[in-house]
Amino acid sequence: MASSDIRAHSGRHRAPSTADRLLAPLTGSGSRLPFAGSGSRLSFTAVALLTAASVCGCGVVGGTGAESAGARPAVRAAWTPEDTPRAQPSERTSARPSAPGAPQAAPDAGPLHGDPAHLPGLGRRTAARIPADARQVVLVTGAGRNSSRAHVVLYRRTASGWQGGATWPAHNALKGWTADHRLGDLRSPIGVFTLSDAGGLLADPGAKLPYDRSGGFSVSGTGFDGESLAGSFDYVIAIDYNHVKGTSPLDWGRPQGADKGGGIWLHVDHGGPTHACVSLAKSHMKELLRTLDPTLHPVIVMGDAAALAE
Repeated sequence: MASSDIRAHSGRHRAPSTADRLLAPLTGSGSRLPFAGSGSRLSFTAVALLTAASVCGCGVVGGTGAESAGARPAVRAAWTPEDTPRAQPSERTSARPSAPGAPQAAPDAGPLHGDPAHLPGLGRRTAARIPADARQVVLVTGAGRNSSRAHVVLYRRTASGWQGGATWPAHNALKGWTADHRLGDLRSPIGVFTLSDAGGLLADPGAKLPYDRSGGFSVSGTGFDGESLAGSFDYVIAIDYNHVKGTSPLDWGRPQGADKGGGIWLHVDHGGPTHACVSLAKSHMKELLRTLDPTLHPVIVMGDAAALAE
């Protein structure tokens, strides 16, 4: 998801220090980082070793990227979603039940059975990967395999089939899409993934998914096109690619291992390509947060048009 990096901030939420970020790849995906006041200390030798061995999810640590994107400037900030620390102390809300009388998918709607006719642009192999119980699909269609532009449509499963909403413009990763995403490759992963957890810097706008409000979502710096990244993580939804379901989008757990990247989100668009995330206008993110319902088992189907047609 990583369209940018996030810097440390003051206040009751503390973003990880440089030593914290460098230690994380060596402590394993299940380890928590030391926080202020824990008494944890690193020797000068250890810090030097960790600095030399550091890996940043978006190829950026503190200003210059380990990977360059042609002549474009590297994103500048302290850390990125793809190198995300575990959740800071936060205000986490549980999933909200659907309001009484709210429209629900008909129980007899039936499984999709791999029929692509109901979701435009999907081939049978892609459609067959959508879980039979999914009643909401966020369909992200990239303009091309190497393009950073896409469009998004939210579909709802009803008794009469899949019903689509408006088409929203979006950005994906700088270099496009890949079926084998790796940490820092600047491509968004192709696939079908569940959507289970949300959060952001701003107060919960009425999300039905569990929502983690935290200062850990602060971000600064500039993107690949020189655009400001401020506000990019005001609202985010974790894409369950190498993410531990039921945890904050900020969680650093990586079930498939750190080399497969992670921390890939839907988040607020900043006007340029991302590192691996999909970004949308702020108003569209709020609409998604208020609409995606865990009882309807939402998923995201994402990739370039040619890949999705398979």
